[in-house]
Amino acid sequence: MTSLILRSLLLVAVVAISSGNGVRYTANWTSIDSRPLPVWYDESKIGIFVHWGVFSVPGYGQFSEWFWQSWRDAHRADEVEFMKKNYPVGFKYADFAHDFKAQFFDPDDWAEIFEASGAKYVVFTSKHHEGFCNWPSADSWNWNSVDTGPHRDLVGDLAAAVRKRKGLHFGLYHSLYEWFHPLYLKDKASGYKTQEFVFRKALPELVDLVMTYKPELIWSDGDWEAPDTYWNSTEFLAWLYNDSPVKDFVVVNDRWGNGCYCKHGGYYNCADRFTPGSLPNHKWEKCQSIDNHSWGYRRNMKLIELMDLPTIITDMVYVVALGGNYLLNIGPMEDGMISPLFEERLRGMGAWLGVNGEAIYSSKPWRVQGENTTVPVWYTSKNNTVYAILLEWPSKLLFDLTAPKTSADTNVTILDDPSVPLKWVSTAPTGLVVLMPDIMPVSPGQGWVLKLEGVV
Repeated sequence: MTSLILRSLLLVAVVAISSGNGVRYTANWTSIDSRPLPVWYDESKIGIFVHWGVFSVPGYGQFSEWFWQSWRDAHRADEVEFMKKNYPVGFKYADFAHDFKAQFFDPDDWAEIFEASGAKYVVFTSKHHEGFCNWPSADSWNWNSVDTGPHRDLVGDLAAAVRKRKGLHFGLYHSLYEWFHPLYLKDKASGYKTQEFVFRKALPELVDLVMTYKPELIWSDGDWEAPDTYWNSTEFLAWLYNDSPVKDFVVVNDRWGNGCYCKHGGYYNCADRFTPGSLPNHKWEKCQSIDNHSWGYRRNMKLIELMDLPTIITDMVYVVALGGNYLLNIGPMEDGMISPLFEERLRGMGAWLGVNGEAIYSSKPWRVQGENTTVPVWYTSKNNTVYAILLEWPSKLLFDLTAPKTSADTNVTILDDPSVPLKWVSTAPTGLVVLMPDIMPVSPGQGWVLKLEGVV
């Protein structure tokens, strides 16, 4: 499709074919925000975020995925000095693409790791702010993964591998803006009164991704410099929800223009690593990187700068107890390998979820989200069952929970050994004392779940 055809498609979509559920969404936020969130997303709870691109070649900087901007535009001292020491005068950022070979990239290996992590969806970088496309974009000549570098369709290869795994959903990250694209800079200089970049680059590529790969989730980013009216966000979303091939199941986030996040869209990301202090009234997601310093791979990362497994489990449990989804990020190496350190964390998370996932997947926030009378406890609920997730093992065999109210039908078990009921007594007016197992079950994630049936 040419950009002109795609533009026409977007502009007429609002009055086109009826959507599957008979509801038509119009190109305004009141209508767009009224669309119910597809159920699969809330039930999934855990996702894997993957930042991979040309930025993975230098693999350096506080935020390696921002390397080009830090070096060329911000002139950050670390990146400038790194280039002086390691590359010849006249070396351009585009030259890094030749070394983005992905020679060890095996999408089936990646998909197996993602499945083993216990995640239920994957969000893969189709294009970051550098503009390099990990698929053969017709609107990004010679700056995509088929024309240069790997010479393969990275998005398509991973999408096929992920979809072989039962229960894994495939989503795409897409940056609306590109730091140095001439058309974007031209629109920016006009005060965003022109939209050449939008209609000749951003929207055609978004539509191409939807039509070609049919992502179940679109993680939009790079929106904040311009208003949503510049990006034509509501027009695109109306088409996506009404007439696209993914209209019945696609999920989107909230980054569709300056002022949109935490306000408009599907679920809310708000800021990176968003961590609310209380239960939000809207579905949300925390994106968090295992590398606390960067989303993309850093060759100079240190062990102390990475989240360990107990920290990941603690963070994930907090997010789910407050009604959120947890999107855990890794940055693969430029050659297509996932660092064994990242793989170890992902498999460890999956092992913990293999025992305790009943308290996570498809759960809902309980009337009380947590308590901390003796050890930190977070609650989730599902099908009239409450789960108390302990992030420390109690120092005494008799363990107090103050929030649950027992009944004649109350039964308490620990998910490490659900076949053996635990003894308990109620306390007035609410709460109970549980006799814990005398031997602490081994949990590398440092988290244990008490299943409380018949409590309110």
